[in-house]
Amino acid sequence: MARIIGYIASSLDGFVADPGESLDWLTRRTDMQLGEYDYNLFIKRIRTVVMGRGTYDWLVRENIPWPYAEQRCIVVTSRPLPDPIGRLETRTDVDALIAELRALDDGNVWMLGGGQLQMAFIERGALDEIEIYVISQLLGGGHPLFPPTGFSKAIRLLSATSLGTGCARLHYSFD
Repeated sequence: MARIIGYIASSLDGFVADPGESLDWLTRRTDMQLGEYDYNLFIKRIRTVVMGRGTYDWLVRENIPWPYAEQRCIVVTSRPLPDPIGRLETRTDVDALIAELRALDDGNVWMLGGGQLQMAFIERGALDEIEIYVISQLLGGGHPLFPPTGFSKAIRLLSATSLGTGCARLHYSFD
């Protein structure tokens, strides 16, 4: 059975992107020492990437070369994707997708992107773990780590690690 995990960066004040949807605040940091938690090591453990339509559209707008050629990629959307930028599949039904992902036995599933789809999985008890990289940055506004939905649940902190002066890794389990 596949484990469904989150791996995401957030500003200290809880935003994953600034008001203009930019990640410059994150990518220009030079004071993080990610070591064994580096994205390039993380992505090697991932077999399936799941993202929402907003994340996919952001990748298209940013004109980023398709970074998930080695993974199965699923975009959750109710609208067709004109001229997909990479090899991918689409799904519309989150509950059916969760059942499909749970049946996989070829590696972990990564919930990529903002918190809206991750929250949908959390609300359904389908996110196993999440790694949140809290960046030493205040954005003052933007796109929140998780949208306010009224959902409440206590989760278990597995570890908290300082990764230089620019980042802390918080690793949680939803069991």
